[in-house]
Amino acid sequence: MTATKQEGITSMKEDYSQWYVDVISNADMVDQSPVKGCMVIKPWAMSIWEATRDELDKRIKETGAENAYFPLLIPQSFLSREAAHVDGFAKECAVVTHHRLSLVENENADGSKEQMIVPDPAAKLEEPLIVRPTSETMIWHMFGKWIDSYRSLPLKINQWANVMRWEMRTRPFLRSAEFLWQEGHTAHATREEAEACAKEMLDIYADVVAKLLAIPVIKGAKSPTERFAGAEDTLTIEALMPNGWALQSGTSHFLGQNFAKAFDVTFQTSDGKSRDYVWATSWGVSTRLLGALVMTHSDDFGLVLPPRLAPIQLVIIPVAANKDPDAIHALLLPLIHAFKAKNIRIKLDDRPNLRPGAKFFEWEKKGVPLRLEIGPRDAKNNQCIIARRFGAFPHDDDDTQPLTKNIFSLDAGPEAFADEMVQLLESMQSELFQAAQTKLYHNTHRIDSYEDMKAKLLAAPSNNDENHSGDTDGDIPGFFLVPW
Repeated sequence: MTATKQEGITSMKEDYSQWYVDVISNADMVDQSPVKGCMVIKPWAMSIWEATRDELDKRIKETGAENAYFPLLIPQSFLSREAAHVDGFAKECAVVTHHRLSLVENENADGSKEQMIVPDPAAKLEEPLIVRPTSETMIWHMFGKWIDSYRSLPLKINQWANVMRWEMRTRPFLRSAEFLWQEGHTAHATREEAEACAKEMLDIYADVVAKLLAIPVIKGAKSPTERFAGAEDTLTIEALMPNGWALQSGTSHFLGQNFAKAFDVTFQTSDGKSRDYVWATSWGVSTRLLGALVMTHSDDFGLVLPPRLAPIQLVIIPVAANKDPDAIHALLLPLIHAFKAKNIRIKLDDRPNLRPGAKFFEWEKKGVPLRLEIGPRDAKNNQCIIARRFGAFPHDDDDTQPLTKNIFSLDAGPEAFADEMVQLLESMQSELFQAAQTKLYHNTHRIDSYEDMKAKLLAAPSNNDENHSGDTDGDIPGFFLVPW
């Protein structure tokens, strides 16, 4: 690429926060909704989330968990049963107080009248309902009905849902009033079993985020003040962003017996002599992962997507197709069949109303890993051009610019070429992960004392600056591994 940045995208160095918003906007991932703090997730972003969800769903079910769905509305009294839980979410809850609206006539100051919709005073609920901020209380109420003896355990339930936590300062994917997530909830006969489950899920999250999203993470435990409300321990995966900040990307909580006691969930032990409270976990990831994805890999040209996650891995753009459409079509048809046979996700962009250059820029901003260009001359020579969204092709001349585009012969046949593209996509996935891994390694500091950490933080040029973007290894705050 010869340009320094994509038009319409603020440079990461210039304004990191605006760059993030611009990348998302130019990739057509979200749109603003008329409800403050809530976003519309558009098809491109939804496809990315669906691919993430499908892989996670498979891995979650491999642990023995089953999917279920629980009500969106939770009785207010449920939240008050677990004191730490309600204290953690009270300020973020949306509350439903009426079950019906009514039409009333209102007289304005100028004497004119207009009809207004208001909550019907006669329809006030006996007990307010909370729009789910998380489902522990509802699920534990149901667990109390489902669990009776040791034969009921372990009980592992997962839910894919939306939740609402009222946020005043929002940012797409990272912090919004409503978001999508999965939340898993389990009940166990022993503490050891529950703790093992919480650790297992954290490992699964880390593995999926690394292998699918190409994001390396650090696993650890939250401090007591940062734990999930009502948990005895909160485990987390943290990803390093380009500005040196950590992004919590998934959590797994060991809940002890707190919720079991709050909702009186007990089981008859195997010896039949007593009833014990069950031990619990909860764990989840959300669409925040899409924010981590955007920040970890993208650049001033727009979104960058790992090939394994990209909704479209290769976009085909005919060039000057009107000059020899039959020849181009004859070359493309077997290629398309070969790509599909190899499970390469492709898109043929033959829109007649757009020039090739406009198509190039559109798919580049959306982060499609590979672009195949083919024109009459290519058809005549039985070749095509492949352009990479990131990285470069190897070449012999070290003095030239990196080759982001290269000519590929099709003489070996469409199947062989499709195999070559599969290998290229896998190598690009690996390159993306390795680049992020290198950044993480060079900005992870092993500190022996608090004074050492304090000195390192004060020396960092980006201290407390979310708009700083470090290009040099070690020039951002990063992670601190400490002995305490």
